[in-house]
Amino acid sequence: QVQLVESGGGLVQAGGSLRLSCAGSGRTFSSYVMGWFRQAPGKEREFVAAIRWSGGTTRYTDSVKGRFTISRDNAKNTVYLQMNSLKPEDTGVYYCAADPRINSGAWWDRRAYDYWGQGTQVTVSS
Repeated sequence: QVQLVESGGGLVQAGGSLRLSCAGSGRTFSSYVMGWFRQAPGKEREFVAAIRWSGGTTRYTDSVKGRFTISRDNAKNTVYLQMNSLKPEDTGVYYCAADPRINSGAWWDRRAYDYWGQGTQVTVSS
């Protein structure tokens, strides 16, 4: 059974940085796409970034390009989201997601992911 555990959230001032971690267990993730999504109060969960474990291809939503970096550590079975130049609009609960069968056109679609973590809160103050 796949388990995903996020950590690294917190409160930070605008312009600051945080690094989120998503530790995976229960499977070998070599064929998986790993995604980060976020959900602000009263809003739908939205795509932030994703990485194909094998090969390391990445995708980002436009609003975080140049500020966020997704990466993975094979030895630790962990995916990271480095977030720099944070803005108040980045505030939300950040979720890690995984799936072994997503085609490249659906990485942005939360419905395509079968496995989810419990989320970690990120709050950016102005």
